[in-house]
Amino acid sequence: MGDHELVNGGVVRPSQNPETNKMITALVVDDNMINQTLHRRLLQNMGIENQAVGNGREAIDVHYSGKVFDLILMDLDMPVMNGIEATRKLREMGIRSTIAGVSSHSLDENIQEFVEAGLDDYHQKPLTFTKLVSILRKINHDS
Repeated sequence: MGDHELVNGGVVRPSQNPETNKMITALVVDDNMINQTLHRRLLQNMGIENQAVGNGREAIDVHYSGKVFDLILMDLDMPVMNGIEATRKLREMGIRSTIAGVSSHSLDENIQEFVEAGLDDYHQKPLTFTKLVSILRKINHDS
């Protein structure tokens, strides 16, 4: 299942989950409205259906309501429940979505704890097109 696999006579687009042939869905978890907007627009520009929540607790609640996402973009520093706690809880709940940490943090111990909580990938803010493509390739390979 490589990047060039043919599905229905065409190449799998980065915005499609090769396992289901459905559009990739994403959840943006960030308390900063500017970051939420930037990340959502970047995802939308790639044809990825997405929604946003403002903290880790809301991310947990969305999953309890039955929503499932292919990708979760998780901020580290948020009120109510931070990204480390939320990632750990989502994994305990059995959530298998690709979780990519996106943070302005550069301290190794914070990043290490974040990764150990269950991240599949980590990128420093700002999230760019190139970084998002890298994350999407991880979804394609892990599916």
